Amino acid sequence: MSEAVQFEGKVVVVTGAGGGLGRAHALLFARHGAQVVVNDLGGGAQGGGASSSAADQVVAEIRAAGGTAVANHDSVTDGGKIIQNALDAFGRVDVVVNNAGILRDKSFQKMEDADWDLVYKVHVEGAYKVTHAAWPYLREQNYGRLIFTASTSGIYGNFGQANYGMAKLGLYGLTRTLALEGRKNNILVNAIAPTGATRMTEGLLPPQVFEQLKPELVSPLVVYLGSEACQETSGLFEVGGGWIGKVRWERSLGAGFDPRTGFSPDDVAAHWAQICDFEGAAHPRDNMEAMKEMLANLQRFSA
Repeated sequence: MSEAVQFEGKVVVVTGAGGGLGRAHALLFARHGAQVVVNDLGGGAQGGGASSSAADQVVAEIRAAGGTAVANHDSVTDGGKIIQNALDAFGRVDVVVNNAGILRDKSFQKMEDADWDLVYKVHVEGAYKVTHAAWPYLREQNYGRLIFTASTSGIYGNFGQANYGMAKLGLYGLTRTLALEGRKNNILVNAIAPTGATRMTEGLLPPQVFEQLKPELVSPLVVYLGSEACQETSGLFEVGGGWIGKVRWERSLGAGFDPRTGFSPDDVAAHWAQICDFEGAAHPRDNMEAMKEMLANLQRFSA
């Protein structure tokens, strides 16, 4: 990693940092000079239990390597406490990595309300609470970096993960909106969709693949996105196994109908191939660009 990526004087909060991806993120941020708040409730992958030992062990690792860190054992649903811990310990907050998560995998037919609600509460509400608590301080200092943890299960879907996929793609919607709202205050916001060998993915991947997907192969991207050197915002990046790629929306040019006379379901059927043809596809970056083809269609029939 280049020497441009440094965090001297910067405070980084990493949620769910007691193991797996979060631990790897926290260690690498500290190695690059950040003061790190290592948050972890210490629960299991299914969301049960709590233990302070996970976060404490990561803090001990950071300090043993000459870094600076404090442990936080609050739930992400008490996000204000986590940010206050950062302010009490270091006097500021510059970077928030929303990494905490759980799994409650079941087919939709077998899913219960508790499975849906808990996944939403940790992933979506938790990320909201932590980020919302940090937001005023980032705005006031005209600087901030936010990283949300999405998933390919949200981008592409995955059997048995209706709750998880919903939450993870929802976080990218939050990423896009906060990127727009934060830009004027130099708050840049991005999301990752990582694949890593963690307690949450153990048993889901073949052993020979699992062994090669070290969390440490995700963290360099996260640390770069959290740095002052990074000027990217609203991005979504798949990452894992030593590979990184950027994801973007693609939309067909579609088919237009006369808005004055309307159109029928049969008209839709007759134009279905055109509607689904991605030849010369558009890649809208915001709502205004997304309206381009629709507005062109209105103009076409307005004469």
